[in-house]
Amino acid sequence: MNVTALAPAALRAPVLRLPVLLPGFTIAAVVAIAAKFISEHYGAPAMLMALLLGMTLQFLSLEGRCVEGIGFTARQVLRFGVALLGARISVELLLDLGAGLIGLIVAAVAATILFGFLAGKALGKGWRFGLLTGGAVAICGASAAMAIAAVLPRDENSETDLSFTVLGVTVLSTMAMIAYPLLTGWFGFDTRTTGVFLGATIHDVAQVVGAGFSISSEAGETATLVKLIRVTLLAPVVLLFSLAIRARGLGDSVSGRRPPLMPGFVVGFLALAALNSLGLVPAALADLLADASGWALLIAIAAVGMKTSLATVLQVGGAAIALIAAETVFLAVIFVAAL
Repeated sequence: MNVTALAPAALRAPVLRLPVLLPGFTIAAVVAIAAKFISEHYGAPAMLMALLLGMTLQFLSLEGRCVEGIGFTARQVLRFGVALLGARISVELLLDLGAGLIGLIVAAVAATILFGFLAGKALGKGWRFGLLTGGAVAICGASAAMAIAAVLPRDENSETDLSFTVLGVTVLSTMAMIAYPLLTGWFGFDTRTTGVFLGATIHDVAQVVGAGFSISSEAGETATLVKLIRVTLLAPVVLLFSLAIRARGLGDSVSGRRPPLMPGFVVGFLALAALNSLGLVPAALADLLADASGWALLIAIAAVGMKTSLATVLQVGGAAIALIAAETVFLAVIFVAAL
């Protein structure tokens, strides 16, 4: 009996299409490896490098053997990477910070997303773009942008908007990694408060770690913990977006389909978080899954870059730049005032 025939349909289709998908996936993986090398040897953000390097290979997504594999990687590998983020989350993280700080983080995330939604419409960028950028700034940068983009109704600007958002939050996060530690000294924050501020306001995990540990081990550990609480909110936010879009009957202008009631990658995220909370995920396995998640997202963003024209991204306009910068300042002001 053919073993492939016994596999679930969701797994069987990619396996049967492997010869078609492999060229595009392979080139995206090579770009991701190059981006990682540049990041480790020259200090540039890996996500940003993967996106920019991918854009230089956009011609591969237009025709030829790589087209289907690039599309698959940009969609399915992205969802797989987001699902694996759940292995880093546990109830213990929540208990370590206390209800007051968690409440503040949740309120700040909700307020930033609402601000992005309203400002996006006011600036003529639309509610999709507002939710995408607001969620990316509020939660966890490029990873959140990719997860949110997966459930938003698609239109002709979807790939460009995602690439711009990843580019924007990564650049702003790198700038914050340098500037925010200086600001915490100017504000007179103690070590723990500094860690809270950095973890609550810098977009990407890597930059949070860099900023926090540049001050002290305590600040770095606190910043990382606070940042992971923001990551915890990714699944609930994506689920709420999906439910709201379905309730309003909104579908893709490309395919006409609505997002699923419970996206599969959200189910995976929550399942891994639950298993980790119950102590059923050994620390070594959790570290392995976290590394796998990082690589999957890096490969996926390389593929997203290949589907995006750099010239088109640069034409997004001043309103888009103003929006993502305003959201970043808005989030920082909330925590400066609160702390």
